Amino acid sequence: MRVLISDNLGEAGIQLLQAEDGIEVDVRTGLAPEALRAMIADYDGLIIRSATMVTANLLEAAPRLKVVGRAGIGLDNVDIPAATKKGVVVMNTPDGNVITTAEHAIAMLMALSRNVPQGTSALREGRWEKKTLQGREVCGKVLGLIGFGKIGSIVADRARGLKMQVIVHDPFVTPERIVKAGFESVSLEALYARADYITVHVPKLKETLGMLDRAAFARMKRGVMVINCARGGIVNEADLYEALVAGQVGGAALDVFETEPPGDSPLLKLDRVICTPHLGASTEEAQTNVAVAIARQVIGYLKQGTVLNAVNVPSVAGELLQRLRPYLELGDKMGCLQTQLARGPLKEVVIEYSGDFQGLDLAPVTTSIIKGLLTPMVKDDVNFVNAHLLAKDRGIKVTVTATSESAEYLTLITLKTITADMESTIAGTIYGKKDPRIVRVNRFRLEMIPSGHMALIHNLDRPGAIGSIGMTLGKHAINIGRMQVGQETEDNRNIIFLCTDTAIPDHVLEELRALPLVKSVMPLEFGVCNR
Repeated sequence: MRVLISDNLGEAGIQLLQAEDGIEVDVRTGLAPEALRAMIADYDGLIIRSATMVTANLLEAAPRLKVVGRAGIGLDNVDIPAATKKGVVVMNTPDGNVITTAEHAIAMLMALSRNVPQGTSALREGRWEKKTLQGREVCGKVLGLIGFGKIGSIVADRARGLKMQVIVHDPFVTPERIVKAGFESVSLEALYARADYITVHVPKLKETLGMLDRAAFARMKRGVMVINCARGGIVNEADLYEALVAGQVGGAALDVFETEPPGDSPLLKLDRVICTPHLGASTEEAQTNVAVAIARQVIGYLKQGTVLNAVNVPSVAGELLQRLRPYLELGDKMGCLQTQLARGPLKEVVIEYSGDFQGLDLAPVTTSIIKGLLTPMVKDDVNFVNAHLLAKDRGIKVTVTATSESAEYLTLITLKTITADMESTIAGTIYGKKDPRIVRVNRFRLEMIPSGHMALIHNLDRPGAIGSIGMTLGKHAINIGRMQVGQETEDNRNIIFLCTDTAIPDHVLEELRALPLVKSVMPLEFGVCNR
């Protein structure tokens, strides 16, 4: 079997692969996409970092390819749905660089506070600027932490050691969990108002893209220090520049950028900005950890069929996987939908299996549901191996029950979620042999195909309501692929699920919400669970 390493990988990982009997390794970094596509047909495994783009076009040229291994966490450069369709397992190493990334955030915070880069530069130019480069102590200052996942929680712990007061905002983690860890849970508004330093540790999602923008900076304390070692694009760089020039933001430390390399970004010309070229995971220890981990994972899969840290395949035998696949897809989609419907931090999940599942072990389906629930929250950090552990770490209680009785369907999966603010229940089944359907959303019964771009609309049950929605979408050249309508007779309202050929832009969503007979519009994306 042949494995291609197309990005820079730690030598320890390369040596592991080279020493393995039956594995032939080629290291070819820096290949142009056309060159990689021309040679990929001869390989069973591909190991990458962030540079190689694993597209549907590349996968089409790789008939032998069985596994793609990412030495690191982020999978923005891998077309996971295309890989799944081709039967290619996609693995990452979610734990290999969390400590080093957290430490880098602390290092950036300290360097920003004490003007370390500026002092170094001045001395090299022969200038002794002791007075002008006066810094500030971090002891006793308030650190506002946005995101309390693996990396964020480590940053909080290290900042506590510096005697900082740490306040945390994470809409997907219960306040009880944050308090139990010894920190204060606050709203985003309270964090903006109180924090002397703000550091972000959230994945790059639609909801987090540009979240630190002009409006956010205006709500922060004047002179706040901003640190971003998470993902480029979470901080709006143009708005940050304006806030720095105006003095609203006192300084910024950036390890990631909207475009990398950032080119001639105006931020680089400001003395109050310090930056590094995406070094969060770049330590010798971290690079060795992820290189060794991915080498072992790829060897284990190619030689023994062992699946570890896969984001698109559970750890089950091939025959069982084929029988479970429709239910795995259904569970993933149900979890993805439920997270988007819910409001507030998730506290409890109740899963019920009803009907004749022909003796199947449904534990992998439960894992798929949990993974689907967590993916819109934490993106690449969750996989089939760690889903239950991540749920436990976030204080989410999971209860599973099963009954052989099902009144309407041969098999039925019911998923109930309980948050701090609400309860929501959906149910799904399989039509035919492999087609997943959502058949209940709270009190509404329907037959929804869980795919593509969707919108959930509540409107008054009056003539013209549906017509006004269709006309608004048509005016903006947005085609409705499918529409399902249910009635809520008690409140004289309808619930509408729309599937559109393209995502509905924000300005069109606002126009829909302004219609006289429309009560609410919520966009839904099943694609967020396939990233």
